[in-house]
Amino acid sequence: MADVVTLTVNGKTITAPKGTLLIEACKPYGIEIPAFCYYPGLSLQGACRMCLVEIEKMPKMQTACTTPVAEGMVVLTESEKVVQARKSTLEILLANHPLDCPVCDAGGECELQDMTFKYGAGDSKFIDIKSHHDEQQWSPIVFYDRPRCILCYRCVRVCGEGMDVWALGIQNRGQGSVIAPNEGDSLNCEECGMCIDICPVGALTSGAYRYKTRPWEMTHVGTVCNHCGDGCLTTVGVRRSESGSEIVRCDNRDRSGMNNDFLCIKGRYAYDFSANPERVTTPLIKREGKFVAATWTEAVELVAAKFQHILLNSGPQSIGVIGSNRTTNEENYLLQKFARAFLGTNNIDHHRTADFPSFARAIAANKAHTASMSEVATAPAILLIGSDPTEQHPLLAWQIRTAVRLRNSRLYVVNANEIKLAHQAAYVAKIAPGSEDEFAFFLSGNDSATSDLGVPMKALAKMRDALAAEENLVVAFGPELRGTAIDALVEYGAPKGAKFICLADYANSRGAADMGLYPDLLPGYHAIVGDSRVKLDWASEVPRTPGLDLPQMLDAAASGALQALWVVGSNPAARYTNTDAFSRPFLVVQDMFLTETAQHADVFLPAAFAYEKAGTVTNTCGDLQRLKKASDVHGVKADFEIIIRLAEKMGADIEKLVPFRGYTFADAGQSRGAQSGEADRNAVFTESQGLASRTSPLDPTITLDEISQLVPGYAISRMDLAAGNPQRTELVQIEPAEIPSHPELIAPAGNSLFTSGTLGRYSAALNSVVENRRKAIEPIGAD
Repeated sequence: MADVVTLTVNGKTITAPKGTLLIEACKPYGIEIPAFCYYPGLSLQGACRMCLVEIEKMPKMQTACTTPVAEGMVVLTESEKVVQARKSTLEILLANHPLDCPVCDAGGECELQDMTFKYGAGDSKFIDIKSHHDEQQWSPIVFYDRPRCILCYRCVRVCGEGMDVWALGIQNRGQGSVIAPNEGDSLNCEECGMCIDICPVGALTSGAYRYKTRPWEMTHVGTVCNHCGDGCLTTVGVRRSESGSEIVRCDNRDRSGMNNDFLCIKGRYAYDFSANPERVTTPLIKREGKFVAATWTEAVELVAAKFQHILLNSGPQSIGVIGSNRTTNEENYLLQKFARAFLGTNNIDHHRTADFPSFARAIAANKAHTASMSEVATAPAILLIGSDPTEQHPLLAWQIRTAVRLRNSRLYVVNANEIKLAHQAAYVAKIAPGSEDEFAFFLSGNDSATSDLGVPMKALAKMRDALAAEENLVVAFGPELRGTAIDALVEYGAPKGAKFICLADYANSRGAADMGLYPDLLPGYHAIVGDSRVKLDWASEVPRTPGLDLPQMLDAAASGALQALWVVGSNPAARYTNTDAFSRPFLVVQDMFLTETAQHADVFLPAAFAYEKAGTVTNTCGDLQRLKKASDVHGVKADFEIIIRLAEKMGADIEKLVPFRGYTFADAGQSRGAQSGEADRNAVFTESQGLASRTSPLDPTITLDEISQLVPGYAISRMDLAAGNPQRTELVQIEPAEIPSHPELIAPAGNSLFTSGTLGRYSAALNSVVENRRKAIEPIGAD
């Protein structure tokens, strides 16, 4: 206990680790010390003076945000002297602050407003006319209202220290100081919006949210971002609209997820595709080459009749199913179970953006462990091979920067390209394009592999020696590593206690793999031809012959061998150019928009997206998180429900697909809506104990029960999951030698920070930034 000090605050005895700042030491004891410039994780500023406190034996008041606790310290945080000092500080801040709270976007969430209600004076000595400046638009996302700014410098620090962008700075001095972009009058940044959400007042606002609504007019629901594979938690603000409900804001100000308060531009602003006017909200049937609106009953009955006709006349191998890496675990599990156990086909696949089968095989064979996203921020050393997290995995990049900045972690970067994270790296190896596999073999002891790396042997050996000395190493690698190279990397790191992360592109790419969206693998990577499949009680009905993979299905569809193609939440036509693969078979598409694939569909079924349904998703690190339904749009249905409705029309035994009978219903009569960041304790208990209602097959929680029982690694704590805490899933396999992999089928999405596959094309926020950047680099023509 030598590192713990005892002090007295407002007469209460508290303890805190030595070196803790006074403002942080008071929080666990319910003692709030106000501050504007202080923000956890950023450098200390001591500029606003709102956190002044009295400390015994010190002649002047001290700032709690810069003062570390000391043994025997006696502190007063609410004395008359302290309160008067805060009142004076607020009087100065309000001297030129506009009194526009009724129209300010920060109204109801403004820290200055809160402090004024608590400490503010009833009148002011400052009677001069307030200085007015017009609002400025710095980018398609960021607007700046100079008179509202209180010069706390939070935005400058989070942009520079947290994001390593340094797009904001201070101009002028003294009373004339002003926050301004470092490049002219516009921002050249990642448009993450961190500066907006961290602003304690309404000086920085977003083009997506400004002047739209008020916080108390929205319902706030915490769910998981629908874009990249990092698994950021986002708080969705929705309000009622003519179409059901409208998403008006996404943020994570309650800091409740593994991402803390971080969100990139996609997580914070690229929700707007859900309200794109091109979205289809009614089923469509193609008649005489044109889409005609239909009812759900008509559309589902037509699909069921066609599928049954094809099964009867051509057999199950004439139907192919393409799943999605954005749909939930429950939907993916149900889709492959229905295809295999009822349709009788293993022709099921999805867009593979990482070699998870090889990764699962290597982890199981070496009894290694995977790393969670949270562990990256505390890892003492990180090895990054391939990928560009800044562009493709923004949260991972944030976690790496946090580890280096706050914990002096050492970063090792191996990449064929110049990437931004090299700024934080202790060692950088810029290798030849396509030689990432050779680096993995070199690490495992094969010195001959260096001939293709394009880096001097001496430099590579120095990096390998440094890595050998690291403890608790976290190794993250991109889709450049596949097949046996993954085996070699895991064999190298596992004996040292290293943990691994296989990086994939989309929100549930890992979940799609774990749930068995493969033609030769069942959920949990049980091989179709292997003996471990007996662990799945319904697998006895599954054919033992592997099905067609995605390219094979499209080739078969183009040739006429595949007579029906069912595409759920995917757009293969964007990558596969032979249109016969989509125009020749009977094509059913479940999606939000008439994508390249959907335009060829015979039947289009409008589907809900992540924020409009419930379920779970697994991020690229294996963190399982709960997806909560935040909004609703009339006319669309969740993919889970669509599959159930189709199975019912085809005569499937729904109870075999979703075993929903035999559960107990218990309701203590105390269920209520929980606010953002707050768990409904009654709902958490009843759900985790299996007491929640299970009277409908449309409840995806029933399928989660089955997943937890049958899929290796998914036996998680339901209590913690229901409370909103991410759960770790480990790649625990029965027979790793049975797991086949096909590295040649890996096709990285190639997304950037401002693109997100097909969905990103329908986001006005992303498109505006892309267009703004395009104009900025275009040459100006002569007059």
